[in-house]
Amino acid sequence: MLSATTREFYKSQLQQLSDAKRRRQCTTYEPLDSTHVRLNGKTYLMMASNNYLGLTHHPQVLTSAQKAINAYGTGSGGARLTSGTYPLLPQLETQLAHLKETERALVFNTGYMANVGTISGLMETGDYILSDALNHASIIDGCRLSGATIKVYKHNNCEHLEQILKELPPTGKRLIVTDGVFSMDGDLAPLPDLVTLAKRYDALLMVDDAHATGVIGEGRGTAHHFNCSKDVDIQLGTLSKALGSEGGFVCANELLINTLINRSRSFIFSTALVPAAIGAAQQSLNLLTNDTTLYNQLHHNIEYMTQALIQEGIAVTHKTTATALVSNYQPTPIFPIVVGSAEKALHLSQQLFEKGIILTAIRPPTVPQGASRLRLTVTAAHQEADLQYVAHTLGELI
Repeated sequence: MLSATTREFYKSQLQQLSDAKRRRQCTTYEPLDSTHVRLNGKTYLMMASNNYLGLTHHPQVLTSAQKAINAYGTGSGGARLTSGTYPLLPQLETQLAHLKETERALVFNTGYMANVGTISGLMETGDYILSDALNHASIIDGCRLSGATIKVYKHNNCEHLEQILKELPPTGKRLIVTDGVFSMDGDLAPLPDLVTLAKRYDALLMVDDAHATGVIGEGRGTAHHFNCSKDVDIQLGTLSKALGSEGGFVCANELLINTLINRSRSFIFSTALVPAAIGAAQQSLNLLTNDTTLYNQLHHNIEYMTQALIQEGIAVTHKTTATALVSNYQPTPIFPIVVGSAEKALHLSQQLFEKGIILTAIRPPTVPQGASRLRLTVTAAHQEADLQYVAHTLGELI
């Protein structure tokens, strides 16, 4: 039982978050399809999901998940190194390695666990990790758990990165790690420049493609988009965003994957992913690699929303990595509508909710102080009428 002193401590912490408009809570929605949910009998348009290809309710994906349950049950029963691996997992890993053009792949239970387990499994005390300032929290936590010395370089600033690399001592391994598509701004990492620096300074290069897989590079991700798949040592991703399932993965060469199997604690000590998630992911990959319809529809919707927002007078940040890479510009489905204060973001989010639109307010510490925003995301499943309604409503409110 909590003591009075402990109880007051936690109550005070929550009150401070409330006063700063930073307190969070879970809301229970009933999903109706890939773009609509129901709450208290009312239907809402979902504009805050990472279900970029709209695959969570695709009939073939649902059927594949059900077949996996019928064949292998509802749960795996244990960690892969103790109770074995059912056949679906190595099949999925082969598909993922093919998608990312690598020798091997390894599936984790979540993208978070993939980042934490990969970085802490490959790096250790005496090593050096160079991490982009806007990297995802899972990358940051993996860096901390590794025990390596962490150097943070300015967002997408390769000049600053090289300056840090030059000043490192000659001992220990080096890892450059970056998001491929950054989750809060939708911009791309300057991967070709990072490849050059990794080679010049003998560093491993790792890219987290959680928001890039299925989204750019014909769905293969950032490395394929920039035509440098063979030069990126480690490609991470998730099954739970564009692929409409659950889980994470890392793709690399044989040596690095075998190292992770033996050193990655979040892989070794976790019960294997459930069969339904594997079956769903397999079919999603089949749809992505064998038919460009959904990928093309996603990019049509991205362009449609871009123009709709511009017509409403809402600034659309053109997401490009650097002047030198403008020719490689690729739009992404993440539209950051920065409004400034957390209070204003919350107010706009509530106004949109009252008009049947779910568009979540993103506040510190997820984004810097003064950069609170609405993080609008577009999927292949949205209809043009949906996008037009959202853009027009935003235009009226902002």
